[in-house]
Amino acid sequence: MQFGVFTIGDITQDPTDGTTPTENERIRNTIAIARHAEEVGFEVFATGQHHNPPFVAPASPPVLLSYLAAQTEKLQLSTATTLITTTDPVRIAEDYSYLQHLAGGRLDLTMGRGNTGPVYPWFGKDIRQGIPLAVENYHLLYRLWNEDAVDWRGQFRTPLQGFTVTPQPLDGVAPFVWHGSIRSPEIAEQAAYYGDGFFHNNIFWNFEHVKQMVSLYRQRYEYYGHGQRHQAFVALGGQAYMARNSQDAVREFRPYFDNAPVYGHGPSLEDFSRMTPLTVGSPQQVIERTLTFRDWVGDYQRQMFLIDHAGLPLKKVLEQLDLFGSEVLPVLRREFAALKPDDVPEAPTHEWLVERRRRGEQPVPGGREGSQAWIDEQESEGRGE
Repeated sequence: MQFGVFTIGDITQDPTDGTTPTENERIRNTIAIARHAEEVGFEVFATGQHHNPPFVAPASPPVLLSYLAAQTEKLQLSTATTLITTTDPVRIAEDYSYLQHLAGGRLDLTMGRGNTGPVYPWFGKDIRQGIPLAVENYHLLYRLWNEDAVDWRGQFRTPLQGFTVTPQPLDGVAPFVWHGSIRSPEIAEQAAYYGDGFFHNNIFWNFEHVKQMVSLYRQRYEYYGHGQRHQAFVALGGQAYMARNSQDAVREFRPYFDNAPVYGHGPSLEDFSRMTPLTVGSPQQVIERTLTFRDWVGDYQRQMFLIDHAGLPLKKVLEQLDLFGSEVLPVLRREFAALKPDDVPEAPTHEWLVERRRRGEQPVPGGREGSQAWIDEQESEGRGE
């Protein structure tokens, strides 16, 4: 099991003292958080991709992740979202191949459509075409990373003739891809079709919905012949705020929750905690709650936590990381490892992907004969040739 932290890079006023970090402060704080996450024992750091206030998460995540590659030694670098709908697949292929070389393979990506409607027209796209964009663009990206020269004609970008990505992926192996979605079964299907991972960022959703989406992905993963359903690659989101005394945790976090732009002024802290993965309490309560996630989705490979949000100052975020590192992560690792069957794979790393390719076990998109019909069906005006 990999444990990580992800950031959406929001710039939010601290409701307890009225201060708001500058963009520069928020960026510098993000770097400090990533470095400290590695120091306390987290394996993964992921950043979102935004193009609009109040977020300062990079519009081009490779910029931040390249800097962090030079600042860290073991940390797996990832994206909480790479906007596959509004970012040119050619640009994604080249930027992340280059970053993969700089990071020595410590890189994977999470593809997503994004949840900010105005972004689409800024880049000449139509949000009503979000699913077809995600399907066609990823199909092109997959080919760019797995073929030497690509001829392409699709609906949403200009044609390509004999195009070769430079640099090629490190060791001939593309970064592992997770497909992130909260509510779209088409994306769970897409992840299964390619034999990729499925990231359900369930921080706003009830567990019944999470269970349904992950179950769909697992069923289709097995259908396409990539392995048994319990062997599919699943990642989950989560949120936590801790204090050694649970009452102190609730008291400290309540003003941040109540005024957060994403969920403030809605359900109460207690209701939201009951319905979603948000856990506010002692380290033991975070341990017990996180272990229940397996009851809903089965054995999974990556657990991500959102910690630096809602206006929490850097000092409190670093204190949260310290509690995770000293009291939570060691227990979660031990407990999840004891429960995991031997035939359930660990989270993919570059070394694992290279070895899989050496053994000739690279997944074939669709697996079964005739499954190309899925892409033909999803792409409204034909696939690239």
